[in-house]
Amino acid sequence: MKPLVSVIVPLYNAAPYIRETLESVVASTYRPIEIVVVDDGSTDDSLRIAQEFAQTNPETKVIHQENGGVSAARNHAIRAAKGSWILPVDADDKISSTYIEHAVEAIRDDIRVIGCKAAFFGERTGEWKLPEYSPERLAHRNMIHISSLFRKADWQKAGGFCEEDIYREDWDFWLSMMELGGRYIRLDETGLYYRVTKGSRRHTAKNMKHAIVDAINRRHPAYMEKYMGGPLHYHRSWSRFLNLFRSVKQTGDFDRWTEGEVIFHRRNTLRLTDGVMVKQFATPRLWRGIWYGLIGRSKARRSYENALRMQGLTPAPVAYREVRICGILRESWYASEVSPCAFTFNDLIGAPLFPNRDKILSAIGSFTATLHKRGILHRDYSGGNILFNKDGSRIEIVDLNRIHFYKTLTRTRRLQNFERLNIDREALAVMARSYAQSMGEDGQYDSEYIISHRWHKHIKQGITNL
Repeated sequence: MKPLVSVIVPLYNAAPYIRETLESVVASTYRPIEIVVVDDGSTDDSLRIAQEFAQTNPETKVIHQENGGVSAARNHAIRAAKGSWILPVDADDKISSTYIEHAVEAIRDDIRVIGCKAAFFGERTGEWKLPEYSPERLAHRNMIHISSLFRKADWQKAGGFCEEDIYREDWDFWLSMMELGGRYIRLDETGLYYRVTKGSRRHTAKNMKHAIVDAINRRHPAYMEKYMGGPLHYHRSWSRFLNLFRSVKQTGDFDRWTEGEVIFHRRNTLRLTDGVMVKQFATPRLWRGIWYGLIGRSKARRSYENALRMQGLTPAPVAYREVRICGILRESWYASEVSPCAFTFNDLIGAPLFPNRDKILSAIGSFTATLHKRGILHRDYSGGNILFNKDGSRIEIVDLNRIHFYKTLTRTRRLQNFERLNIDREALAVMARSYAQSMGEDGQYDSEYIISHRWHKHIKQGITNL
């Protein structure tokens, strides 16, 4: 018995093209097929046109979802599909009448994905000259177009299409598929016609090169290690050569932790997975990379080693990782246990009615005294780096690469450590009194000093909150 092939069509604002696409599928010489269209919250007439087409073509069913992106639409369609084999077709492309028939004829147990040759139409015409496939080449670039046939069971094993904003979700998906083992074959016929318009994602993706490479490395480190000898580099053609000079120093299973959920991304990136918080530091400038790689300690290593010396004052350290190329530091990561403290000092700023506020402020003052008694000075002792739980019974600090240890600290240096805590006068006084009591000092002096000496950047910006 011939297998049912489900053609899945993600649809978003493709009203001028969707009927032509669906007609090309219905014209297929292969049966049985079904067409599953998922409208991804279109704002034009796409949904209406698809529904009208389904009324006269019973092999077609149309599903609507709120806008979630092309990967979410494809996954939705595949979940709804009844076929054992899946063929994605984008809503502005076309397929040849014999493509599905010949692809099914080529099915073998050891074949994971079946593709075909392709041609452009629209604003560009001619053959789409895709490179020949090999696992090594797939690590470097994608040469499998989206309209390729695969098993629904393999889609499930691979975890489906990634619904994060990684932009080259097709490349990412084929890597996930080929990680399962098996072969890719390309039929010797033009089975896909790829429409080119000014807004085609194939053109706009060129501006996302760094983000694409970062995503591929994050999601497929083992594949890259196997076929590239290490991660993909922004200059992709140099990747294998550069990886010859690549060295990794790490403790722990960073390949697993680096795939965690991104919860913060700016200059540095935070990921959460399996109860571990992983911080990836930004790639240092060249001269800093030389310093960290050959002379000094990386931020990740400093964080890890400092945390080991500060047990009980910071989330427990787990591991760190450093990646060097030709001795120059290019990547560094630090992993720690997730803190039980759900709030930061910033939650207290501008919040005079915060529950237990004075108790928490007093606890932070006492905690700061504990740090200073142990000779610990945090050079970025600011609102986002002080954590506390809801009643102030536990205080912790993070961002440990700027921790310094001293045998003794002068009173002036200690009090200056409060200067970045940009909060109101009354709150500073509460902390100062608690701090002074813990240090056995004059609370009035400490309070006046802490209030009057504010960080120069806050003064310049006029946001001292006093």
